Amino acid sequence: MAVDDLDRRILEELLKNSKRSYRQLADELKIAPGTVLKRIKDLESSGIIKSYSVVIDQSKLGSQIIAIIEILSSGGKLEEMGKKLSKLPNIYCVYETTGSPDVIIIGKFRDTDELSKFARYLLGLPSVSRTNTHVVLNTVKEDFRILI
Repeated sequence: MAVDDLDRRILEELLKNSKRSYRQLADELKIAPGTVLKRIKDLESSGIIKSYSVVIDQSKLGSQIIAIIEILSSGGKLEEMGKKLSKLPNIYCVYETTGSPDVIIIGKFRDTDELSKFARYLLGLPSVSRTNTHVVLNTVKEDFRILI
């Protein structure tokens, strides 16, 4: 599907607030509600819009520590390891990378004890040969809603 300027404007508005009605979005963009509905349905059916979500302040729910963990794999089970890690509830990013490390994950943990247990769990996986954990001291920006 080719994405034009109107599609981009719709996507940008949805990134700001996807709870608005089609009518509210149409009023904001100065177009017909039917046009908004059709464009959004097309963006969904083409897979450009994968899902809708809510942004939660994890620190208010008890997750105080953000950790960026580099993983060096062994045994050639990189894909299997990535799938396993992506299913864990406190891990919200899993990236296979070039160079060293092989995988980088980002997770949120309640405290250092929970992070320590998770690090030991990782080192117990047969496909993990080594990890390097970075604890985030201050979040300057955390926003995965990249405008187009």
